[in-house]
Amino acid sequence: MSLLSSAFRHTGRNMLQTWKSQVMTLFTVSLSILIFSFFYLSYFNALHIGQELGDDLRLIVYLDEEPSPPLQEEYRRKIKKFDQVEQIVFVSRQEAFLRFEKQLGDDKDILLDIQQDFLPPSIEVYPIKTLDSLSRIKRFSDYLYTLPGVLKVQYGKDWIERFYSFIQLMRIIVILSGFLLIMTTTFMVAHTIRLTLLSRQRELELLRLVGATDNYIRMPFLFEGAFQGLIGACLGIGALYALYNWIILQFSGSSLFQLFPFSFLPLPIVAVLIVASTLLCSFGSFSSARKTLRL
Repeated sequence: MSLLSSAFRHTGRNMLQTWKSQVMTLFTVSLSILIFSFFYLSYFNALHIGQELGDDLRLIVYLDEEPSPPLQEEYRRKIKKFDQVEQIVFVSRQEAFLRFEKQLGDDKDILLDIQQDFLPPSIEVYPIKTLDSLSRIKRFSDYLYTLPGVLKVQYGKDWIERFYSFIQLMRIIVILSGFLLIMTTTFMVAHTIRLTLLSRQRELELLRLVGATDNYIRMPFLFEGAFQGLIGACLGIGALYALYNWIILQFSGSSLFQLFPFSFLPLPIVAVLIVASTLLCSFGSFSSARKTLRL
């Protein structure tokens, strides 16, 4: 217990003596956390928007003739053979006409002199709503074209391809900002600890002369790095939360936000970010202290 209290006491003294570099390190760590968490928040909400849009995701396969029950089973078997689906619905000419009539509403009178079998039968295929299903939808459509009796396959090609490209871009940005977070936090903390160690070289030599071990000397700097990571992460997440509330306040009346709610990061993800920042800064502090004490 005395070892820990002594390490905490030395850590506090170190941070007070080098407060200028500590403030710069905290600013860098918090800014890195803010940048990474902002892009991850955007990516997180984009995935949820994709799930909302995916509620209407379907492929409509138009057929030249209404399939008999045995042929329907054959269609089901071939479709499920290519990919997993949530639902397969066969729509007859009559059902298609009734749907069209319902969509017209008050203007359905224009269909009075039209035969009810003028619309083609179709198969509605509902893929499983995941991001991977968006990437496979084009290949799925090409496969459905190969089924017998298929006239046309229709789906929201333009928005699916654009949205999937946007998600892929956001994923790359999140990965790059993650590398930025790792590099800046470990480098800045390691650089700060190294400067502190070099400025106290004579004091550390005296500690060794009186029998202090390397672990005893390293422990305050390890705690210092952990505190920098913890406080910097909390500041970065706090800044992100303030920015999130400002965005919600500015666009609270927007129809887009009403259609697709913009939510903050869940607590488990916030906890992971804080723990990751603390561990990264601790690692940077530990590695810098170990290298410097060997000099």
